[in-house]
Amino acid sequence: MHLIPTEVSNNDELQQIAALSLANSAAGLTAEEKAREGFLTWSYELPVLQQLHAIVPSIIVKDGDKVAGYALVLTRDAAPVYEPLQDMLQMLEPIIYADKPLSLHDFYIMGQICVHPDYRGKGVFQLLYDYHREQYAGRYNFLLTEIAVTNFRSQRAHEKIGFRKIHTHTDKLGDWDVVVWDRGHGFTTRKP
Repeated sequence: MHLIPTEVSNNDELQQIAALSLANSAAGLTAEEKAREGFLTWSYELPVLQQLHAIVPSIIVKDGDKVAGYALVLTRDAAPVYEPLQDMLQMLEPIIYADKPLSLHDFYIMGQICVHPDYRGKGVFQLLYDYHREQYAGRYNFLLTEIAVTNFRSQRAHEKIGFRKIHTHTDKLGDWDVVVWDRGHGFTTRKP
């Protein structure tokens, strides 16, 4: 196994992301699988991934030609392409963080993260976020994402990286924690 973090560079990688997204969707997993492995709330289909990639490439970890894991990069520029991002940005608008509305901060969003089952527990999650930091810490003040309140595996993994909860809200899909990874919590420096 030779794991290499990089940016998405071709359609085959996008197809693998789409397949991983579908295979790990909560709709197709048992309650036991969701509790043990975590889950994705929705799937990203290939045409949407292609449009998002045209705006900014996402982060992946590869083992040869196989995508071992991915962490989708969403900037505000992607909102016209991806409707759930529009809804999320609208929900975030009134939230105050570090004494000002989130909308006035310079941040980007991790749209979804998933590690292939064959690579779980092998450091792929950490590699994905390390590469996020390398690529984006100089351009943005923090990375923000939402995690389903019931996705305990994802909650723990993000806390370990340094994400902190700043808000909880409910929408038609359930309850969500809004979490940030900022300069004071490892976004600009590697945690020991």
